[in-house]
Amino acid sequence: MLDGRYRVDARIAVGGMATVYRAVDTRLDRVLALKVMHPSLAADASFVERFIREAKSVARLAHPNVVGVFDQGAQDQYVYLAMEYVAGCTLRDVLRERGALQPRAALDILEPVLAALGAAHRAGFVHRDMKPENVLIGDDGRVKVADFGLVRAVDSVTSTTGSILGTVSYLAPEQIEHGTADTRADVYACGVVLYEMLTGAKPHHGDTPAQILYAHLHEGVPAPSAAVPGLALELDELVASATARNPDVRPHDAVALLAQTRTARAALGEEQLDAVPPGARSAAGQSGADDRTSVIPRALTTPVTPAAGPMPAESVRDEPVNRTSRLIMPQRIEDEPEPAPRRQRSRVNNRRGLIAVVAALLLILGVGAGVWYINSGQFTRVPALIGQSEDAAKKKLSGAGLGVKKVDRQFSDTVERGQVVSTDPATGARIRGNGSVTLVVSRGPETAQVPKLDGMPLDQAKSELQKAGFAPGDTSSEFNESVPQGSVIRTDPAAGVKRHTDTGVSMVVSKGAPVDVPGVVGDSVADATAALQNAGLQVTVAPDQVNSVQDAGKIAAQSAAEHAQLAKGDSVTLTVSKGPRMIPVPQVTGQKAADAQKSLEAAGFKVKVDRGFPFLSDEVSGQSVAAGVQAPEGSTITITTKGL
Repeated sequence: MLDGRYRVDARIAVGGMATVYRAVDTRLDRVLALKVMHPSLAADASFVERFIREAKSVARLAHPNVVGVFDQGAQDQYVYLAMEYVAGCTLRDVLRERGALQPRAALDILEPVLAALGAAHRAGFVHRDMKPENVLIGDDGRVKVADFGLVRAVDSVTSTTGSILGTVSYLAPEQIEHGTADTRADVYACGVVLYEMLTGAKPHHGDTPAQILYAHLHEGVPAPSAAVPGLALELDELVASATARNPDVRPHDAVALLAQTRTARAALGEEQLDAVPPGARSAAGQSGADDRTSVIPRALTTPVTPAAGPMPAESVRDEPVNRTSRLIMPQRIEDEPEPAPRRQRSRVNNRRGLIAVVAALLLILGVGAGVWYINSGQFTRVPALIGQSEDAAKKKLSGAGLGVKKVDRQFSDTVERGQVVSTDPATGARIRGNGSVTLVVSRGPETAQVPKLDGMPLDQAKSELQKAGFAPGDTSSEFNESVPQGSVIRTDPAAGVKRHTDTGVSMVVSKGAPVDVPGVVGDSVADATAALQNAGLQVTVAPDQVNSVQDAGKIAAQSAAEHAQLAKGDSVTLTVSKGPRMIPVPQVTGQKAADAQKSLEAAGFKVKVDRGFPFLSDEVSGQSVAAGVQAPEGSTITITTKGL
């Protein structure tokens, strides 16, 4: 029982800095996870401060994809966090068991991770320790980000000369080189995690942490398709964008990377998302003790080789390459005097050290030359595209083996509309042979005058608008006796008005002089057609005939009513009668005249009442058509009331 409240039931996981247990909160009777700092570290105020900072930071986030923190406390040498318990496994467990994932599964995991980090970034926090071990996948499929133990406020990130914290396999180059970490460091780590999900392996390998750190500094993360042939280009580009060695080239935070991820997903087909290409390397055996939190010397940022002399006291070969680590920078006190005998030994050691350094430099130069030789063939230079049309620029990029990442458009007073203003990367920049380039295409001047389109046919008017940099907007029509049918009467905005280019311009188009529709109901088809055509209208005869009061073969209805106004050339549909429908006449004799009239009209007849004289009774004494006899629908039935 911890702190008189939390009953520990089972150990879940052990890390380099803490152990996680499943426990029960006996006050609230709920299952939770207890993260308990190792007692050996509890005496270190910086570690305790980090624990407290994690609790406060996560409590501020309250995001569905972040593992929540309920409580923080201490009992004797045990400092703990009470956290949300997620029944399931980590992403590392999934990779260890399955190796490479399908692109759909990888993106399904990456997106909620980026949503969680995006919330942290927008709240002013940097996680600084993103890796598969810190991605929890619940039994219900929910994805949550855990372990904000290294979180820092964005505005408190500074360059450190003593040490840095992080996991070697996921450190961004600027963390290694300068000890700095902002939101883009999390973006880099997410790019490495995505590579690992797509290929089943980490992008950089080495026998020591120093070798992996060197790779992060001097080698780009390879395209996933190089390890798993058949992966879509969009996935290569997504990994390349997130893991760019220059942090200024990466998406500025997880929200921006999430937008890129969703754009990449939208560009992929179902087969590309669900494909399981051959050649994926298994992640089994790549984790374990190496993935735990621990401390590693900062001296690892300089690769150590056998030729460079003895290993430092904290041997890099004894350190794991995949733990969350503190990299300690060796420091030298410049003004401290040395005893004379020691200075003599120092001179001897300095000479030996100089020889070792020279040997190491030669070795590094040799390796560097080899790396340059191997990689140089993988790069090409962005061709000159400025001033060319968009189509021509795309063809030239394709001829150079490069793709088009996207096309941005911006106003330009100097470059003609539709021509390339600039590229990213710029002209002459080195880029991977299968990389892609962003084209910036001119939208022309920012403002222009709406051209005069009055009296111009609609198609020609649209073309003139586009030439002037405007977009054709809504089109309406109205009758006009002076402007030919199909030509523009006026525009909105009017001709000569200045507007931003790409603004929509509405046009009112003439329907010509109005045509009065003649009435043709009851006419023969031939007569009706002639009358409508003489008025300048088109005629369509409906294929199905209907029952009506009109005789069979006559026009029963017309789509435009008599005296309605249409434009010349408009069409009128005629419906032909197949004669009235024959219906039985109901029995009304003996009924009151009003009731009899209602019954007959409800049956579909017209009614005439003939009252006897002198009027003595309102009772119907007779009907012109006997009850039960078939009569044409709409015909008139005469009823007679009793008289003298």
